Amino acid sequence: MKLAIYQVDAFTDRLFSGNAAAVVPLAAWLDDSQLLLIAQENNLSETAYLLELGTGHYFIRWFSPITEIDFCGHATLASAFVLFQLQPELTELRFSTKAVGDLTVTKQGDWLQMNFPQRLALPVAEVPAALFEALGVAPLKVLRSAQAWFAIYDNAAQVAALTPDMQLLKQLGPWDMVATAPGLGFKEGQYDFVSRYFWPANGGDEDPVTGSIHAGLVPYWAEQLGKTELLAYQASQRGGVLRCELQKDRVLVSGQAVLYLQGEIYLKS
Repeated sequence: MKLAIYQVDAFTDRLFSGNAAAVVPLAAWLDDSQLLLIAQENNLSETAYLLELGTGHYFIRWFSPITEIDFCGHATLASAFVLFQLQPELTELRFSTKAVGDLTVTKQGDWLQMNFPQRLALPVAEVPAALFEALGVAPLKVLRSAQAWFAIYDNAAQVAALTPDMQLLKQLGPWDMVATAPGLGFKEGQYDFVSRYFWPANGGDEDPVTGSIHAGLVPYWAEQLGKTELLAYQASQRGGVLRCELQKDRVLVSGQAVLYLQGEIYLKS
């Protein structure tokens, strides 16, 4: 059996930056164990699998090298980029998912705009001591969404300088960890907020650019900054830029993408 595979750098307009994802269109689902093995072989933060349901409509699933993921933004962006390249007549795609409902992606020039459900980060009654110990630098406050702990800092330099203890962060699973701060003073102040994302319990130490977590970051920073359109930067080593907008209970996250490779996977029938 041969399967097409594409590797795309997402949330960037140039190769070797942003976040790399593999995209594998399928004619029928493989066993979950095989989907995980392919993701492990790819050894990227995510591999997205697509099953066509109708014209412009796909079921999407995302796998890290460790497990299936409930929600992934950059691999959705990468998938849309590939599908728009293969079907240039389309201007909108719809992705059905297991955990977060239907997601749409529309062309906006050379940017692709994803429409996500809002996933709020809220206060919690008790914060694990391992969180503070892992981060080393105490945040101003800690919140939690369905996806991750949110460590809120007062300046971007603190976020950029973090060297968290990954073994301690792993104890916080199933939740991941995002550290975030206003963008004032960072890279000439061109960004409204910055973030970094750590997920040793579910994928890897640091994710280069995490589209999904902006479904929680955007509502938070929209309230803090008093604006609904925001430009975000994920301050990983590779880095990535996200155009974001809050629309009632939806969050629009836009990014660019570039194709790195395409090829074939060979599986025994």
